[in-house]
Amino acid sequence: MHSSVEFSKVRQVGTDELVTVDLQLVKPAAKRGAAARFRQIIVAIEIVADLLTITLGIRCGYLIYTATAIGKHMHFPVRLIWAAGAVFATVMVLMLDRVGAYRRGNSLLRVRETEQILRVSAEALLAVLVVSFFTHVLIPRWLLVLCLSLIPLLLFIQKNLIYWLVHAFHVRGYGNERVLIYGAGGTGRRVFSVLKGSPKLGLVPVAVVDDNLEKAGTTLSEMAYERRPSVRIVAGPVTRELVSACAADLVIVAIPSIGRDRFVRTVDEALAANARVSFVPSHFFSSDLWVDYRDLDGILLASFGKLSRRVGYEFAKRICDFLGSLILIILGSPVFTMLALLVKLDSRGPVFFSQKRIGRDGRPFRMYKFRTMQTSASPYEFSPRESSDPRITRVGRFLRKASLDELPQLLNVLQGSMSLVGPRPEMPFIVDQYTDRHRQRLQVKPGLTGLWQLSGDRAFLIHENVEYDLYYIQHRNFFMDLAVLLHTWIFAMRGI
Repeated sequence: MHSSVEFSKVRQVGTDELVTVDLQLVKPAAKRGAAARFRQIIVAIEIVADLLTITLGIRCGYLIYTATAIGKHMHFPVRLIWAAGAVFATVMVLMLDRVGAYRRGNSLLRVRETEQILRVSAEALLAVLVVSFFTHVLIPRWLLVLCLSLIPLLLFIQKNLIYWLVHAFHVRGYGNERVLIYGAGGTGRRVFSVLKGSPKLGLVPVAVVDDNLEKAGTTLSEMAYERRPSVRIVAGPVTRELVSACAADLVIVAIPSIGRDRFVRTVDEALAANARVSFVPSHFFSSDLWVDYRDLDGILLASFGKLSRRVGYEFAKRICDFLGSLILIILGSPVFTMLALLVKLDSRGPVFFSQKRIGRDGRPFRMYKFRTMQTSASPYEFSPRESSDPRITRVGRFLRKASLDELPQLLNVLQGSMSLVGPRPEMPFIVDQYTDRHRQRLQVKPGLTGLWQLSGDRAFLIHENVEYDLYYIQHRNFFMDLAVLLHTWIFAMRGI
């Protein structure tokens, strides 16, 4: 967990309020404006939509159950089905609220939203099984299975529709808050990318302020393959006149190493212009330790501790990795054969590319991919950042764009050197340059996909952006793995 600082008191922000970049959001002292009312309306719409969607899921599950010949059929009055669906929906919405599904900061590439849907759906239906067992209320098991499948799917579709609805409103200027970012360095760019990639937050960057006069007049672009969104950089420092001229509602200090005096002056100027202040804190703790914050009756305590290994979770994950990779290899064998043939016909050389990578606890292993570059290219260099790189073959460009070159790594997952979800494995010469902070990535088994692959930071080197991997390592669970796999499938279907 991370702390949030107001100038009147210190309060705790739970992990459910995290966004990808560690922004410390401060509650405004002034009355909530139009943006706050817009968010309240959207939350209310989302809650009502969840209630209707879950109830509809129960009803559809029962219709499919009665229309098929699976299991022993038990018929219930239609009114009872609707009533049971409404009760179940109310319980699920309360459970979603408990895990923070309706909080503003529920972002993280929308993976956490999917994780919450999967986890709460499973927990709610498990509770129904327990109630059924102890109360002797007969509920057909096949009906529960159908509902368990339908409810998360319908919720996922409905959440995406609401997401695009909110995005459409924000594009038209409804419910937005104007944001001024202080700092045009790497942290400032990450903040800008997070805000542009999370339109549901309603935080729109209008300008970036930097004290380096050489950057004034240029633009800052988003971390993504296509540098579409950009924002202008203006000369600093932050003054109340500048904040007022930009009509900024929020100033984000994106300079973790900022000095105390400059930070206090920036805060004073922002508050004088009736703007709120957020900041990215400096990483002043030892990087090989996890820091956890707890609020004990208003006293904020920071605790240190090593990452604990959960044997049950890791055992279940290994079983899922083995079965999942085996099934995908069998079902995908025609596609693998076709891709192998294309690689072979396109250029001289082997179909597969084998490379030494570093896995869990620093152990080396051989990683497999479809070959996408000419055989003359060095096997141990930084990966090409541009698709026009002459080292990449014609078929290789397609494979890289669709992420199909990674499919042979299912063999690594099957043999146990990799997992379906986890941090990407790096080459030895890069790991040799790791800092203690980077080495935290080696505490878990590397993965075929992960949070980093879903982010705009894919345009940059893995070791330059470790925040997503470190977040996953600290908060990983079975439902987050499922959510990452689901979003990866959607990501790949778009051909990105």
